[in-house]
Amino acid sequence: MISSEIVKGLVLSAVSGTAAFVVDVKVDSANRIAVEVDKPEGISIEECARISRAIESGLNRETEDFELEVSSPGLTAPFKVMEQYRKNYGRQVDVVKCDGEKINGLLQQVDEEGMVLEVKTKIRETGLKRPKTVMQPVALKFSDIKATKVAIIF
Repeated sequence: MISSEIVKGLVLSAVSGTAAFVVDVKVDSANRIAVEVDKPEGISIEECARISRAIESGLNRETEDFELEVSSPGLTAPFKVMEQYRKNYGRQVDVVKCDGEKINGLLQQVDEEGMVLEVKTKIRETGLKRPKTVMQPVALKFSDIKATKVAIIF
């Protein structure tokens, strides 16, 4: 079986010196290799093909046959690496916390500990008949987050 560490090393070598980053590398028992790469402005099909060729040239089909797929993570996939959070500064994201609570907000800040979202909140002010909607920052720790995805807004 081909090692995912070997494949990851080939991918890292292929993206070295570029803005691209590795999101995920999976190798199953049938040697199906799935690589997800991205970059801040989005990754092109041509770049995925170049990375695929670099991986293939580093593996030997004579020794072990394999199936290889190199792609972007996709719009609906949860974030897996810090670079995805950084790529999506200023965008609406959907967060599911470990306790099941769902939060939608504008990604305003990210560091190694967590993130800050700007979230619409309704508040009641005295003298007003209806609640007023305001934007408030909400700090979330990564240890409390189950999944984060880009919010798809139509």
